[in-house]
Amino acid sequence: MSTGVETFEFQAEARQLLQLMVHSIYSNKDIFLRELISNASDALDKLRLEAYANKDLDVDTSDLHIQIEVDKERRTLTVRDNGIGMSRDEVIVLIGTIAKSGTAELLEKLRESKDAAGSQELIGQFGVGFYSSFMVADKVTLVTRRAGESTATRWESDGGATYVVETIDEAPQGTSVTLHLRPKDEEDQLFDYTAEWKIREIVKRYSDFISWPIRMEVEKTDAEGKTTTEIQTLNSMKALWARPKEEVKEDEYKEFYRHLSHDWTDPLEVIHMRAEGTFEYESLLFIPSRAPYDLFMRNAKRGVQLYVKRVFIMDDCQELMPEYLRFVKGVVDAQDLSLNISREILQQDRHIQLMRRRLVKKVLSTIKDLQTNDAERYQTFWREFGRAVKEGLLNDFDNQKTILEISSFASTHDPEKLTTLAEYVQRMKEGQTEIYYMTGETRSTIENSPHMEAFRAKGYEVLLLTDPVDEMWVDAVPDFDGKRFQSIAKGQVDLDTEEEKKSSGAEREQREKDFAELLSWLKTKLSDQVKDVRLSSRLTTSPACIVGDAHDITPTLEKMYRAMGQEVPQVKRILELNPTHPLVSGLRAAHADRKDDEVLAETAELLYGMALLAEGGELADPARFTRILADRLARTL
Repeated sequence: MSTGVETFEFQAEARQLLQLMVHSIYSNKDIFLRELISNASDALDKLRLEAYANKDLDVDTSDLHIQIEVDKERRTLTVRDNGIGMSRDEVIVLIGTIAKSGTAELLEKLRESKDAAGSQELIGQFGVGFYSSFMVADKVTLVTRRAGESTATRWESDGGATYVVETIDEAPQGTSVTLHLRPKDEEDQLFDYTAEWKIREIVKRYSDFISWPIRMEVEKTDAEGKTTTEIQTLNSMKALWARPKEEVKEDEYKEFYRHLSHDWTDPLEVIHMRAEGTFEYESLLFIPSRAPYDLFMRNAKRGVQLYVKRVFIMDDCQELMPEYLRFVKGVVDAQDLSLNISREILQQDRHIQLMRRRLVKKVLSTIKDLQTNDAERYQTFWREFGRAVKEGLLNDFDNQKTILEISSFASTHDPEKLTTLAEYVQRMKEGQTEIYYMTGETRSTIENSPHMEAFRAKGYEVLLLTDPVDEMWVDAVPDFDGKRFQSIAKGQVDLDTEEEKKSSGAEREQREKDFAELLSWLKTKLSDQVKDVRLSSRLTTSPACIVGDAHDITPTLEKMYRAMGQEVPQVKRILELNPTHPLVSGLRAAHADRKDDEVLAETAELLYGMALLAEGGELADPARFTRILADRLARTL
């Protein structure tokens, strides 16, 4: 017996929205099942809460679950729960009216969204998750009975202009949603949603950690070919992040990490935290023990998944973890976000920003603890991920100090062991006010650079920075512990003490006068290559070196920009001469005797070319340099 049959007409904007659904604007249609399971899970949560609050409510909460039923012949898929259910009025308000507010705004966003992946994230944002069913079904039937009521309500629509609501006498408590599936069309990514493997795949991907069992009747065939059916639970219900740390075994963490990351190694560190207060969330993060192969690829994905109340929302939540921590794997489960919140809203949501700040600080403090308490594991971490972490020095100004503290660098102090900046500062010479460094392609290149000579002779420690990111962060970071970073290949360098300056002052002035004419001549002869020629205080054994002005970009950085397709103007640098080297003093004497000798001009070219090669640079005309050098060598035989 049925009573109270009414036919309602969808509002105009709701009809437009349904048509967009029906005509498959979304590329990933699998999420319809996630939405239905999520709704069912919410209904079970609400029933448990109401039964706890209302002791007079006559309901059985001993076996709350979600059931998926398939009828291959009729091509139907039903998602059923024994949760709170809905009254007739609630059906009309919650189901019959699509997106009570904001429908027009949603439609506008859907039209503006150019990519299917972006548009699919709008499902659920305006309360239309249930209507994602029309992506895969040409008719949807809903039957529901609210806990504590005797009559039920049936709702049905084919996604057209109208829907029907009727009151029926008999139905189990809870809600069942039956989808009359559209024909399979793999080209349109419309799969056979009656297939057991497909249902398992979707549940495992999106709803594995729903806290209620998701059951389905499956067929089993024994060795003799006899087929039987049994009820199986499809989801693990193992939301490790929701359990207290002391209840989770180490092996469970490892197993979950492997499931999450598809990495066969164990994680280096586990970070399990829970935030309570005005905004609650749980997180379970992992620092891997080795870098993924795509860590430095442009399209590499980040590893943190976003859940809302144990419902999977997105795989690659960029808003939760900055790019320099993209290697961190794990799950963040928020309690106060709407399901399937869009990336656009994520970027602006203050709760997300608050979570991100806390998560980043927790990851960095965990690394700092490793550095302090477990040197071996910290060294493993830095070897695998140090290059990525240093990227944070360029854009995470809030945590720049912490990143500097957890960073390690090669230095001249030890041929193998890395050093922290704090250790460097402790070893600084009395009166030293700057942290000296040099960038280059390899440690060997830097160590053998002429720029190192005076620093080595006077016992100053120099950081040896060989990662590409080092070329950029040293200009972005002003100092560490009040000590400014100073490149030994830039600007003027004077390592003499005040006493040494006083004792050698007159000698210096005389040298400047003696070499003034040579320096002026060389500056003219090499004007296409350098902007200045001057005497050096950083050389002890080499005849010459090339340095940059304090704010010039380095040749390596110049190469990097050009490799990325960016045009940068050629930066002329400065040629510094060692006045005590026989080649330089000999050139001065020869120039004083025979200023117009063309051989001297070639010597100037050789001097500049040698300085360029000594720092690992590239000659503009290698053939000419080789010819001049061969000619000079021939004359010595």
